Amino acid sequence: MKMTWFVGVDVGGTFTDFYAFEENEEIVHVHKRPSTPTDPADAILAGLDDLARDHGVKPADITRFAHGTTVATNALIQRSGANVALITTEGFRDLLEIGRQIRPKMYDLKADEPPPLVPREHRIELRERIGADGGVVTALDDAQINAAVDAVQGSGAESCAVGLLFAFLNPAHERRVAKILQEKLPGVFVSLSSAVQPEFREYERLSTTVLNAYLQPVVTRYMENLRAGLTTRTPNAAIGINQSSGGLMSVERAGDLPIRTALSGPAAGVVGAVHVSKLAGHENVITLDMGGTSADVALIRKGKAGIGFDQKVAEFPVRLPMVDVNTIGAGGGSIAWFDRDGLLKVGPASAGATPGPACYNLGGTEPTVSDANLILGRLSSRGLLDGEMGLDTALSEAAYETIATRLGFSIEKTAHGVLGIVSANMVRAIRAVSVERGYDPRGFALMALGGAGPLHAVDVARTLGMKTVIVPPAPGILCAQGLVVSDLKEDFVASERIRIDDEGIAAIATHIQGLLDRAKAWFSAEKIDEADRWMELVFDMRYVGQNFELAVPVADSAKMAADGFRIAPDALAYEFFETHDRAYGYHNPDDPIEAVNLRLTAWGRLKRPGTGSAENTGDAPVASGSRRVHFDSAAALETTVYHRNQLRPGHRIDGPAVIEQLDSTSLIYPGDSASVDDAYNLIIELST
Repeated sequence: MKMTWFVGVDVGGTFTDFYAFEENEEIVHVHKRPSTPTDPADAILAGLDDLARDHGVKPADITRFAHGTTVATNALIQRSGANVALITTEGFRDLLEIGRQIRPKMYDLKADEPPPLVPREHRIELRERIGADGGVVTALDDAQINAAVDAVQGSGAESCAVGLLFAFLNPAHERRVAKILQEKLPGVFVSLSSAVQPEFREYERLSTTVLNAYLQPVVTRYMENLRAGLTTRTPNAAIGINQSSGGLMSVERAGDLPIRTALSGPAAGVVGAVHVSKLAGHENVITLDMGGTSADVALIRKGKAGIGFDQKVAEFPVRLPMVDVNTIGAGGGSIAWFDRDGLLKVGPASAGATPGPACYNLGGTEPTVSDANLILGRLSSRGLLDGEMGLDTALSEAAYETIATRLGFSIEKTAHGVLGIVSANMVRAIRAVSVERGYDPRGFALMALGGAGPLHAVDVARTLGMKTVIVPPAPGILCAQGLVVSDLKEDFVASERIRIDDEGIAAIATHIQGLLDRAKAWFSAEKIDEADRWMELVFDMRYVGQNFELAVPVADSAKMAADGFRIAPDALAYEFFETHDRAYGYHNPDDPIEAVNLRLTAWGRLKRPGTGSAENTGDAPVASGSRRVHFDSAAALETTVYHRNQLRPGHRIDGPAVIEQLDSTSLIYPGDSASVDDAYNLIIELST
């Protein structure tokens, strides 16, 4: 039988992860290799060669290639994007610097907003105006456009953002500008606000459009190089690029809208977590993805991840749908240090990969979280990556000597205290996506991801009152797995303030039909069969006069296909009240309500890996050894060590125990127990 491989590749700052799945025999291979920051495509292509050589994944048999990229994120963090010019409406030249009069750090005299990506001399004004009703107030003539294009050419810009007032209601002026720009300057990339983010709120729309223009040349060149290399190696593979909202898009679309890839990697991890949670039989899950530098947490409710629309990437505001991930500086490389008040802190500063924690023996001397885990026996001195990367306990102890002396504690007690601090930081991050949004974490399972997540998950879960921890088969490679189980996705939006009453419902119906027509055209362009199409309709709603909106689910394909489907004002109001209650704890049934954005998400379902055909075994798991481990600040306990590859469905392990694998280490406390389910997930049940 001919093999058919799906391959997911997630590029991180330190490692590039590969997840290969063969759909006929349901074979899985995982692989890691060092990333190549100067050109991430080099590590990807080399990794494909590794898979072919070591695991028999023939490039010609790869039919789907899904990629999560950090190119856009890194370009923003490092400020290495393109030279950008901006064309905007007269009077709005300084909007990028004025921004919003929101000052969360108003008492921090040293805190500054990041400098705008477009210098003031490269911001060009047009005397034109579209009104709030979409009508033309001040006409635009070609002479003005030509003068603006000449100014763009004189600026030497590689890319031009066009953001005109009320273009989301009437994009005619922006399209005229784009037409002349492309005719006179064919080598300059063009981003229109009416295409990138056609919603109201001019500052967020303009900021997002400028970010897109800033990234276009960088991401487009990367995508072209990647596609050229893949065409040679994997000629039969359909290529998908992961979006920040989850779901794949084409290489061409990623080049046009690179800002959609800004959180590509974390989004893939959450998509993978959704898939694993369904296999594990848990619809309500909170993820804890802890790597070397940071920890990402996200909430999954009823099998769906939350989507946010107002986020910041590298301190720049972005108004686009993105998986709602809360990131903090808590990772294996996080450094323990004393603040000016004399209190011990952990993170956000990190030792990174170079020189890394002291135990790496690469020149690092600062005490880190990984050093603490090694001192306490939670990590094996044999090393990481199944022993390929050795760790030196003596160097970790030397790094902790100074702070232990200052505290008057033993090195072990100090190390345990550091782990307590980093766990408390992660608890706060989880409360921000759960308790602060009306969800009780005790009703959720905690899914441990990343290389360090399974080491700390039990501590975090117990503090929050959670009873179950799920560790996927390859927690450190789940982002790559998430890419393999992702579907094609496109988001459509219509933006207008509409009262929720009988008159407003007629306007809403007109907008919905327009959104459905656009989705149908996208389905056809992507050659998605009728049976594989799925849509979800969500309204951004608020009380009239309220500053911020709430996302209210309205309907999906099944509901829209039902006979007699219609949107009624009372039903919409009820759904809004329910959402408002959950967010704020109250609602007022007498105040008028309005919708400001109507969103339609279209999915093209792709074939994804199944659950396999594993059978439960009655055999007891075989230990690979034992070592002394500190589970608290008291004496160490002799603890059985298992290797994850030796565990099979039906195996049960009672704590204390350590479970090691290529990409992570899991900890089972005394009194807790773990079992392996049919999908090879490790399910840890916490004692009271």
